[in-house]
Amino acid sequence: MSTHPYLRAYMAGIVFPTMFVLAIFGFFCASRFVYNIEFPIERVVIFPLALVPNLWGVWNMFYAAQHSHRRLPLGIHGALLPAILLPLALFAARAMAFPFPSYFVTVFWLVLPGLVIIYYLVWKYLVGFFNAMLGVA
Repeated sequence: MSTHPYLRAYMAGIVFPTMFVLAIFGFFCASRFVYNIEFPIERVVIFPLALVPNLWGVWNMFYAAQHSHRRLPLGIHGALLPAILLPLALFAARAMAFPFPSYFVTVFWLVLPGLVIIYYLVWKYLVGFFNAMLGVA
């Protein structure tokens, strides 16, 4: 299967984040519209719905485009993605005037290593599975 390798890499990259973001969106919709919890869903969900799955797909295309002798392992390649996503998310939150709690900076530095580990595992096992299923790399 050698036709359209970058399209297949893009599709393999967007599968997991698309399903995950839809599940999170369903949780927010249920909490806001069923249980009447006041939460600005439209200000929070726009960034993940629009950008995160596409960046995962493009990031997987970059992985597929690397030459085999210079390629990082897939898990490490995926663990680098939060370095791009976090600044973009912070910029989007500031642009939409989303209020941050005072303890945000402390929690951010405590959560960052866990996020990198989660990205490593998801990219190594889930994206790796979808890449193998679609014949990417």
